[in-house]
Amino acid sequence: MIVEITEPGLVVLTMNRPERLNALGMGMVEEMRSALTELDDDPSVRVIVLTGTGRAFCSGADVQSAVEGFGAPDPDKNPVAGVFRVQEQIASLNELIHRMKTPVIAAVNGAAVGGGFSLALACDIRFASESAKFGSIFITLGVSSCDMGTSYLLPKIVGISRAAELMLTGRKFDAEEARAIGLVQDVVDDGDVVERALQTARQIAANSPMAVWMTKETLWKNVDAPSFRHALDMENRTQVMCTFSGELLNAFEAFVHKTTPTWKDL
Repeated sequence: MIVEITEPGLVVLTMNRPERLNALGMGMVEEMRSALTELDDDPSVRVIVLTGTGRAFCSGADVQSAVEGFGAPDPDKNPVAGVFRVQEQIASLNELIHRMKTPVIAAVNGAAVGGGFSLALACDIRFASESAKFGSIFITLGVSSCDMGTSYLLPKIVGISRAAELMLTGRKFDAEEARAIGLVQDVVDDGDVVERALQTARQIAANSPMAVWMTKETLWKNVDAPSFRHALDMENRTQVMCTFSGELLNAFEAFVHKTTPTWKDL
Protein backbone atom coordinates (compact mmCIF):
# COMPACT_ATOMS: atom_id res chain seq x y z
CA MET A 1 0.00 0.00 0.00
CA ILE A 2 1.11 3.55 -0.74
CA VAL A 3 -0.01 6.20 1.75
CA GLU A 4 0.16 9.75 0.40
CA ILE A 5 -0.91 12.89 2.24
CA THR A 6 -1.93 15.05 -0.72
CA GLU A 7 -2.89 18.06 1.40
CA PRO A 8 -3.79 18.65 5.05
CA GLY A 9 -6.46 16.18 6.11
CA LEU A 10 -6.65 14.30 2.82
CA VAL A 11 -4.95 10.95 2.24
CA VAL A 12 -4.76 8.84 -0.93
CA LEU A 13 -4.34 5.16 -0.11
CA THR A 14 -3.21 3.20 -3.17
CA MET A 15 -3.27 -0.56 -3.63
CA ASN A 16 0.08 -1.33 -5.20
CA ARG A 17 0.18 -4.77 -6.82
CA PRO A 18 -0.14 -3.79 -10.49
CA GLU A 19 1.41 -7.07 -11.64
CA ARG A 20 -1.64 -8.86 -10.13
CA LEU A 21 -4.12 -6.08 -10.94
CA ASN A 22 -4.15 -5.28 -7.21
CA ALA A 23 -5.67 -8.64 -6.35
CA LEU A 24 -6.54 -9.20 -2.69
CA GLY A 25 -3.86 -11.52 -1.41
CA MET A 26 -3.82 -11.98 2.36
CA GLY A 27 -0.66 -9.87 2.62
CA MET A 28 -2.35 -6.90 0.98
CA VAL A 29 -5.52 -7.39 3.02
CA GLU A 30 -3.55 -7.17 6.26
CA GLU A 31 -1.48 -4.26 4.97
CA MET A 32 -4.63 -2.37 4.00
CA ARG A 33 -6.31 -3.16 7.31
CA SER A 34 -3.28 -1.85 9.21
CA ALA A 35 -3.09 1.33 7.12
CA LEU A 36 -6.81 2.06 7.44
CA THR A 37 -6.80 1.48 11.19
CA GLU A 38 -3.82 3.79 11.66
CA LEU A 39 -5.35 6.50 9.48
CA ASP A 40 -8.71 6.27 11.26
CA ASP A 41 -6.94 6.72 14.60
CA ASP A 42 -5.17 9.86 13.36
CA PRO A 43 -7.33 12.94 14.14
CA SER A 44 -5.58 14.95 11.43
CA VAL A 45 -6.93 12.62 8.71
CA ARG A 46 -10.33 13.83 7.52
CA VAL A 47 -11.00 11.83 4.34
CA ILE A 48 -9.36 8.82 2.67
CA VAL A 49 -9.39 8.24 -1.10
CA LEU A 50 -8.85 4.58 -2.01
CA THR A 51 -7.51 3.71 -5.48
CA GLY A 52 -5.23 1.27 -7.30
CA THR A 53 -1.98 1.39 -9.22
CA GLY A 54 -1.96 0.59 -12.92
CA ARG A 55 -4.88 -0.76 -14.97
CA ALA A 56 -7.11 -1.90 -12.11
CA PHE A 57 -8.73 -0.69 -8.95
CA CYS A 58 -8.85 -4.26 -7.62
CA SER A 59 -9.40 -7.49 -9.55
CA GLY A 60 -10.72 -9.37 -6.54
CA ALA A 61 -9.27 -12.38 -4.78
CA ASP A 62 -5.73 -13.42 -5.68
CA VAL A 63 -6.76 -16.60 -7.48
CA GLN A 64 -3.23 -17.50 -8.55
CA SER A 65 -1.94 -17.43 -4.98
CA ALA A 66 -4.96 -19.39 -3.80
CA VAL A 67 -4.40 -22.11 -6.41
CA GLU A 68 -0.71 -22.27 -5.55
CA GLY A 69 -1.64 -22.59 -1.89
CA PHE A 70 -3.85 -25.61 -2.40
CA GLY A 71 -1.95 -28.70 -1.43
CA ALA A 72 -2.81 -32.08 -0.02
CA PRO A 73 -5.52 -31.65 2.64
CA ASP A 74 -4.51 -32.17 6.25
CA PRO A 75 -6.66 -35.08 7.49
CA ASP A 76 -6.51 -33.70 11.03
CA LYS A 77 -7.94 -30.28 10.12
CA ASN A 78 -11.46 -29.36 9.11
CA PRO A 79 -11.20 -27.83 5.60
CA VAL A 80 -14.41 -25.86 6.06
CA ALA A 81 -13.07 -24.15 9.19
CA GLY A 82 -9.85 -23.18 7.42
CA VAL A 83 -11.61 -21.57 4.47
CA PHE A 84 -14.08 -19.89 6.82
CA ARG A 85 -11.25 -18.24 8.75
CA VAL A 86 -9.79 -16.82 5.53
CA GLN A 87 -13.25 -15.66 4.42
CA GLU A 88 -13.76 -13.87 7.74
CA GLN A 89 -10.38 -12.15 7.51
CA ILE A 90 -11.03 -10.78 4.02
CA ALA A 91 -14.65 -9.77 4.67
CA SER A 92 -13.73 -7.97 7.89
CA LEU A 93 -11.75 -5.47 5.78
CA ASN A 94 -15.00 -4.20 4.25
CA GLU A 95 -16.62 -4.11 7.67
CA LEU A 96 -13.74 -1.95 8.89
CA ILE A 97 -14.23 0.55 6.05
CA HIS A 98 -17.98 0.61 6.70
CA ARG A 99 -17.51 1.24 10.44
CA MET A 100 -14.65 3.76 10.31
CA LYS A 101 -15.42 7.29 11.47
CA THR A 102 -13.35 8.61 8.54
CA PRO A 103 -15.19 8.73 5.20
CA VAL A 104 -13.61 6.60 2.47
CA ILE A 105 -14.07 7.49 -1.22
CA ALA A 106 -13.35 4.90 -3.91
CA ALA A 107 -11.56 6.30 -6.98
CA VAL A 108 -12.14 3.37 -9.33
CA ASN A 109 -9.46 3.62 -12.00
CA GLY A 110 -10.01 0.31 -13.81
CA ALA A 111 -11.40 -3.15 -13.10
CA ALA A 112 -13.35 -3.49 -9.84
CA VAL A 113 -14.66 -7.04 -9.96
CA GLY A 114 -15.36 -9.78 -7.43
CA GLY A 115 -13.77 -8.79 -4.14
CA GLY A 116 -12.70 -5.49 -5.74
CA PHE A 117 -16.35 -4.76 -6.53
CA SER A 118 -17.30 -5.47 -2.91
CA LEU A 119 -14.44 -3.26 -1.74
CA ALA A 120 -15.78 -0.35 -3.79
CA LEU A 121 -19.28 -0.96 -2.40
CA ALA A 122 -17.97 -0.73 1.16
CA CYS A 123 -16.69 2.80 0.54
CA ASP A 124 -19.01 5.68 1.32
CA ILE A 125 -18.80 7.33 -2.13
CA ARG A 126 -17.56 6.09 -5.51
CA PHE A 127 -16.18 7.80 -8.60
CA ALA A 128 -15.03 6.03 -11.75
CA SER A 129 -12.73 6.58 -14.70
CA GLU A 130 -14.05 5.93 -18.21
CA SER A 131 -12.15 2.62 -18.39
CA ALA A 132 -13.60 1.28 -15.12
CA LYS A 133 -15.33 -2.09 -15.22
CA PHE A 134 -17.52 -3.57 -12.52
CA GLY A 135 -18.93 -7.00 -11.80
CA SER A 136 -20.14 -9.27 -9.04
CA ILE A 137 -18.45 -12.22 -10.71
CA PHE A 138 -18.33 -14.70 -7.82
CA ILE A 139 -21.21 -16.70 -9.32
CA THR A 140 -19.25 -17.31 -12.54
CA LEU A 141 -16.62 -19.10 -10.44
CA GLY A 142 -19.09 -21.58 -9.02
CA VAL A 143 -19.71 -19.86 -5.68
CA SER A 144 -22.35 -17.47 -4.37
CA SER A 145 -22.39 -13.83 -5.41
CA CYS A 146 -23.25 -13.06 -1.78
CA ASP A 147 -19.71 -12.28 -0.65
CA MET A 148 -17.84 -9.64 1.37
CA GLY A 149 -21.00 -7.64 2.02
CA THR A 150 -22.27 -7.49 -1.57
CA SER A 151 -25.73 -8.84 -0.73
CA TYR A 152 -26.12 -6.17 1.97
CA LEU A 153 -24.63 -3.13 0.24
CA LEU A 154 -25.52 -3.51 -3.44
CA PRO A 155 -29.34 -3.63 -3.01
CA LYS A 156 -29.17 -0.52 -0.82
CA ILE A 157 -27.19 1.34 -3.48
CA VAL A 158 -28.92 0.28 -6.72
CA GLY A 159 -32.15 -1.39 -5.57
CA ILE A 160 -33.06 -5.03 -4.98
CA SER A 161 -34.17 -5.97 -8.50
CA ARG A 162 -31.10 -4.42 -10.15
CA ALA A 163 -28.84 -6.05 -7.59
CA ALA A 164 -30.47 -9.41 -8.22
CA GLU A 165 -29.85 -9.14 -11.96
CA LEU A 166 -26.19 -8.16 -11.51
CA MET A 167 -25.52 -10.83 -8.88
CA LEU A 168 -27.35 -13.69 -10.61
CA THR A 169 -25.79 -13.09 -14.03
CA GLY A 170 -22.31 -12.14 -12.83
CA ARG A 171 -22.00 -9.92 -15.89
CA LYS A 172 -19.47 -7.11 -16.12
CA PHE A 173 -20.62 -3.58 -16.87
CA ASP A 174 -18.95 -0.28 -17.69
CA ALA A 175 -18.64 3.05 -15.93
CA GLU A 176 -21.51 4.71 -17.78
CA GLU A 177 -23.94 1.99 -16.69
CA ALA A 178 -22.54 2.27 -13.16
CA ARG A 179 -23.40 5.97 -13.20
CA ALA A 180 -26.84 5.35 -14.70
CA ILE A 181 -27.82 2.95 -11.90
CA GLY A 182 -26.41 5.17 -9.15
CA LEU A 183 -23.44 3.00 -8.26
CA VAL A 184 -20.96 5.82 -8.91
CA GLN A 185 -21.51 9.55 -8.56
CA ASP A 186 -19.46 10.65 -11.57
CA VAL A 187 -17.38 9.31 -14.47
CA VAL A 188 -14.28 11.21 -15.58
CA ASP A 189 -11.43 10.81 -18.04
CA ASP A 190 -8.81 8.17 -17.31
CA GLY A 191 -6.15 9.65 -15.07
CA ASP A 192 -8.52 12.17 -13.46
CA VAL A 193 -10.49 9.99 -11.05
CA VAL A 194 -8.33 10.59 -7.96
CA GLU A 195 -8.53 14.36 -8.42
CA ARG A 196 -12.30 14.06 -8.88
CA ALA A 197 -12.50 12.14 -5.60
CA LEU A 198 -10.32 14.74 -3.90
CA GLN A 199 -12.71 17.51 -4.97
CA THR A 200 -15.46 15.88 -2.94
CA ALA A 201 -13.01 15.03 -0.16
CA ARG A 202 -12.20 18.74 0.22
CA GLN A 203 -15.91 19.56 0.57
CA ILE A 204 -16.27 16.94 3.29
CA ALA A 205 -13.12 18.06 5.10
CA ALA A 206 -14.42 21.62 5.26
CA ASN A 207 -17.05 20.46 7.75
CA SER A 208 -16.71 19.76 11.46
CA PRO A 209 -14.90 16.45 12.15
CA MET A 210 -17.51 15.59 14.77
CA ALA A 211 -20.37 16.35 12.37
CA VAL A 212 -18.80 14.23 9.62
CA TRP A 213 -18.25 11.29 11.97
CA MET A 214 -21.79 11.42 13.37
CA THR A 215 -23.30 11.83 9.90
CA LYS A 216 -21.51 8.75 8.54
CA GLU A 217 -22.31 6.66 11.60
CA THR A 218 -25.95 7.69 11.87
CA LEU A 219 -26.57 7.38 8.14
CA TRP A 220 -25.41 3.77 8.06
CA LYS A 221 -27.22 2.89 11.30
CA ASN A 222 -30.47 4.30 9.97
CA VAL A 223 -30.21 2.32 6.75
CA ASP A 224 -31.18 -0.60 9.00
CA ALA A 225 -33.63 1.28 11.21
CA PRO A 226 -36.72 -0.87 11.82
CA SER A 227 -39.02 2.15 11.61
CA PHE A 228 -39.12 5.86 10.88
CA ARG A 229 -39.55 6.47 14.62
CA HIS A 230 -36.32 4.57 15.37
CA ALA A 231 -34.48 6.64 12.75
CA LEU A 232 -35.80 9.89 14.23
CA ASP A 233 -34.77 8.82 17.74
CA MET A 234 -31.24 8.10 16.56
CA GLU A 235 -31.06 11.43 14.73
CA ASN A 236 -32.44 13.39 17.68
CA ARG A 237 -29.92 11.94 20.13
CA THR A 238 -27.07 12.53 17.70
CA GLN A 239 -28.11 16.15 17.14
CA VAL A 240 -28.24 16.84 20.88
CA MET A 241 -24.79 15.34 21.33
CA CYS A 242 -23.39 17.39 18.43
CA THR A 243 -25.03 20.56 19.72
CA PHE A 244 -23.35 20.26 23.10
CA SER A 245 -19.95 19.69 21.46
CA GLY A 246 -19.85 23.48 20.97
CA GLU A 247 -19.54 23.32 17.20
CA LEU A 248 -22.99 24.77 16.55
CA LEU A 249 -22.21 27.91 18.58
CA ASN A 250 -18.87 28.12 16.78
CA ALA A 251 -20.70 28.05 13.44
CA PHE A 252 -23.21 30.70 14.55
CA GLU A 253 -20.43 33.04 15.69
CA ALA A 254 -18.57 32.59 12.41
CA PHE A 255 -21.78 33.36 10.51
CA VAL A 256 -22.35 36.58 12.47
CA HIS A 257 -18.75 37.73 11.98
CA LYS A 258 -18.63 36.51 8.35
CA THR A 259 -15.62 34.25 9.03
CA THR A 260 -14.87 30.56 8.51
CA PRO A 261 -15.44 28.35 11.56
CA THR A 262 -12.41 26.78 13.19
CA TRP A 263 -13.55 23.29 14.04
CA LYS A 264 -12.37 21.27 17.02
CA ASP A 265 -10.26 18.16 16.42
CA LEU A 266 -11.68 14.82 17.49
